[in-house]
Amino acid sequence: MKTSKPRRLLKKASGAQPIDALLVGPGPLLNNRRVQLATLAAYHRIPTIYLLRGFAEAGGLMSYGTSITDAYRQAGVYTGRILKGEKPADLPVMQSIKFEFVINSIPPGHSASACRQGCSPLPTSGGVC
Repeated sequence: MKTSKPRRLLKKASGAQPIDALLVGPGPLLNNRRVQLATLAAYHRIPTIYLLRGFAEAGGLMSYGTSITDAYRQAGVYTGRILKGEKPADLPVMQSIKFEFVINSIPPGHSASACRQGCSPLPTSGGVC
């Protein structure tokens, strides 16, 4: 496997002590490299949890975070209220109330379609088995 910047950072962050687990937050750099990060975590056998569902769909172990779909829906509701004449300053601050917990049971190197033939999807995962 070619040495990459995420791999060097992972090795540098661990120092002399092994990494027991990893939490990967959201961000454009990390999101663009989600397949690479998930592959590296699996290769090094580091249990990793991500804050965005796309990481689990890209092969990561699990994710727990805000539903992006619900956040966009809430933004649409806010936009509609503003277009109907409400003042933005009068609108309440809303926090996400819908969270997604996705566990990826697909072994690294196997396709999702092959896995879906032999297992039923989790109700909260929306199809990731």
